[in-house]
Amino acid sequence: MLSRLLCATLLLVAGPLQAGLRLELQDDGLTTAQREASQALLDEALDALPPRFVERLDRRVEVLWRNDLPDNGYGRVTRLDALALNAKLLDGLVDGSAARERTNRPHGTVRRELLATVLHELTHLYDRARLWPDGEWQRLQRCRRQAADLGPVGLPDRCRGQTARRFTLSDDPRLLDLAGWPQRVGSRGQRERHNGQVARSPDVYELSNPREFVAVNMEYFLLDPSYACRRPSLYRYFSEHFGWSPVDRDTCLDGYAYLNAGRDFGRVPLGKLDPERVYEVDYLFAEANDAWVSRWGHSMLRLVVCAPGRPRGPACRLDLDHHLVLSYRAFVGDVQLSSWDGLTGVYPSRLFVLPLSQVIDEYTKVEMRSLASVPLRLNRTEQDMLVARAAELHWSYDGDYYFLSNNCAVETLKLLRSGTDRPELVGLDSIMPNGLLDLLIARGLADRSVLDDPKEALRLGYRFDSFRDRYQAMFAVLRQRLAVPQARVEEWLALPAERRRPWFENADLRASAALLLLEQAALRRQLLLAQDELKQRYLGPRAADDELLAKAGDTLEGILANSGFLSRPAEMLDSGYGLPQAGEWQRLEAEASERQQTLHRLSDDLDREVRLLLLPERRSELEASEANLARLGEHLRALHKAGGGLELP
Repeated sequence: MLSRLLCATLLLVAGPLQAGLRLELQDDGLTTAQREASQALLDEALDALPPRFVERLDRRVEVLWRNDLPDNGYGRVTRLDALALNAKLLDGLVDGSAARERTNRPHGTVRRELLATVLHELTHLYDRARLWPDGEWQRLQRCRRQAADLGPVGLPDRCRGQTARRFTLSDDPRLLDLAGWPQRVGSRGQRERHNGQVARSPDVYELSNPREFVAVNMEYFLLDPSYACRRPSLYRYFSEHFGWSPVDRDTCLDGYAYLNAGRDFGRVPLGKLDPERVYEVDYLFAEANDAWVSRWGHSMLRLVVCAPGRPRGPACRLDLDHHLVLSYRAFVGDVQLSSWDGLTGVYPSRLFVLPLSQVIDEYTKVEMRSLASVPLRLNRTEQDMLVARAAELHWSYDGDYYFLSNNCAVETLKLLRSGTDRPELVGLDSIMPNGLLDLLIARGLADRSVLDDPKEALRLGYRFDSFRDRYQAMFAVLRQRLAVPQARVEEWLALPAERRRPWFENADLRASAALLLLEQAALRRQLLLAQDELKQRYLGPRAADDELLAKAGDTLEGILANSGFLSRPAEMLDSGYGLPQAGEWQRLEAEASERQQTLHRLSDDLDREVRLLLLPERRSELEASEANLARLGEHLRALHKAGGGLELP
C-alpha cells in the first residue's frame, strides 16, 4: 500500500515536469558527434523559445535528419509531431564549419539558418495548435488514438462534439493589421489579398501569406536583438502575446528616422522624430473643393511636435514650425494625374511626412481650401504606438492608390486602426474623408468642440481658413477705392494680367496693398494652370528636332526620378530591415544629402527651362503676372517715399 502511494506521488510530481514541448532527436544511425551537435542545436532552440510557447505546445516532436530535402532547403514539418532537417548540412554542424560558413540567406551563417529553421517550423506547429483552446489539443489527440482503437462507434461522448475554435496567431485580426493584410473597405471584415509592406523586409518570404509572416517574424523576434527597435509594433505584439521579452527596448534610438518631403530642396530632408516630443495627434481635414479628386476633402494626421527643450503641454501647439503632417498621397511619377488611373490603382500610395507650414500653404493659399485640425482622444501609450506605426509604414509601405476604395481616408483609417488598437475603430468603414471625421467624432475618438468658437479655433491653430475669404476682403477694398466693375474676386483673378495693370496707377497705399496680395493669388492661379498644361504637353508628341523642349523634358524627368525617395525612403538603403538603426544613419545622411543636392540643381535648371514646355499664351500670361508684381512693388515704394506708413487693409 505504501509503495502504491509513493508511486502515485512521484507520478503527480513528475507529470508537470514532462508537460510542454519536447524535442526528441531520432538518432538511429547517427554517430556520437552527430548526436551531440544535433542535441546542442535543439537545446539552443528550446532555450530561445518563450516559456509560454513551450508550455502551450504540449507535445513530443520528433526531429530527424533526412537526405531527400531540396539542396536549398534547411528543414520542414512533415507531420504535426515531426520535423525533418536537411542531412546534407549535418557534417558542417558537427565540425563547426556551419557556424563559420556564410550564406546569402537572412541569418548569415548555415548554423544560424538551421537554428532559425527549427524555430520557424515549431512556430508553424504552435500556430496550428492554437486553433484549440488550452487543453483541447491534448483531448483531441486522445480522442484520435481512441478512434484508431475503437472506431467512431465506440468513441466516448466527449469526443463526438466539435471542438471550439479560436484565433491562431496568423489569423488574429490585430496581427493581420500589423502584418500588412488589413480589412478591405466595404467587405465586412475581409482582408486585403495583397501585402503593401514590401520595402525593408528581412525576408520577402514573409509576404507569401500570414502563416509565413508569423513564422519568419518569430525567427527575428527570438534571434535578432535589434528586432525590438526595427519593428517595434510587432515586437510589442509578440511580447504581449507570450508575456515575455527577449531583449530590453531601452537599447533603441531615442527617435525614428524619417524623410521630410517638403519642397525646400536646399535642406537635407533626413530628420528624427522623437515620440516623447509629440504632444498630441490631430485628424487634419482639408475641406472639399470643386476638383474631381477633392470633392470629399482630404484626410491627414497632424503631429503636434514640441520645440526642442519645451516641456510637453498645450504650449506646443504654438510650435507650428516643428509640427509634421502624415499624408497618404498618390505618388504620380509621370506627372499625369488621370481619373481613370486613379480608379484602377495605377498610382502608388505612400505615406508622406510634410511640414505643417507647407500643407497650410498648399491648401489655404493655392487650392483655397480650409483646414480643420481636430484632436484625437488617445492616451499616451496609444499615441506612442501610433507614432511608431507611422514611422514603420513610412519606411515599409508602397501600396496602390484608388480614389474610391484605397484613398487617403481608407489609408488613414488603417493607420489609426493598426497604430492604436482601439476597439472602436474595428467596425469603422468609410471611403470619404468627411465621413471618417464624422465617425471618429461620433465614436468619441475626436474632439470637435475645439472648432465651436471660430475665432478661438483660428487663434489656437485648430482651424486654418482658406485665403478665399481674405482675397474677397481685399477685393472689397478695390471696389471701394477704385470702383472696379467686377463683383467677385474670382472674376478679377480670371482677368488677363494686362487688363488688371491699368488700375495700379490710381491706387493709394491701402488699395495697392490689396492689389499686391491679389496679384500674388493670380500668379499662383497661373502656376496651377501651367502645371496642368505641363502634364499634357510633356506627355504629348514632341518634335524630333526640338532640342530645347527635349532638354526641359529631361530635367523634369530627372526631378521625378530623383524625388521618389522622399516618399519611399527605403530605396536609399540596400540592406537591413524595418526602421533604420544607428549603424545605417551615416549612410542615410550621405545618400539623402547627395540626392537632395541633385534635386536642388535640377530645380534650378527647371526654373530656367520649364517654361519652354508651356504654350506661348500661358508663358506670356505668367510673365505678365510677374511684371504686375514688379510694377506694384515700384508703385508701393513710390507711395512710401511720397507719404506716410502703410495702413494695412
